[in-house]
Amino acid sequence: MEITIGVQNVARELVVETDRPAEQVAAEVLKTLESGGPLDLTDSKGRRVIVPAATLGYVELGGDEARKVGIHSI
Repeated sequence: MEITIGVQNVARELVVETDRPAEQVAAEVLKTLESGGPLDLTDSKGRRVIVPAATLGYVELGGDEARKVGIHSI
C-alpha cells in the first residue's frame, strides 16, 4: 500500500510503500494526531520515516492492491 504524506511548508510529498493494511495505518495516524507525538512508519524495505504530528498537512492512504506497470501502445 502506498502512503503519501504532505508536510507543512515542504513542497515535496513523502511517499512510503508499506505491507501493512490501510486500517492499521489509519489508526496509527489518528492516534498520532490525538497524542501530538510523531508519526513513525516503517516501509516495506525496513526504512523508517518519522514526521512530527504538528507538521502533518495530510496523509493519503492508497489502495491495498499493487500498482500495474506497463507500456501502452497506441
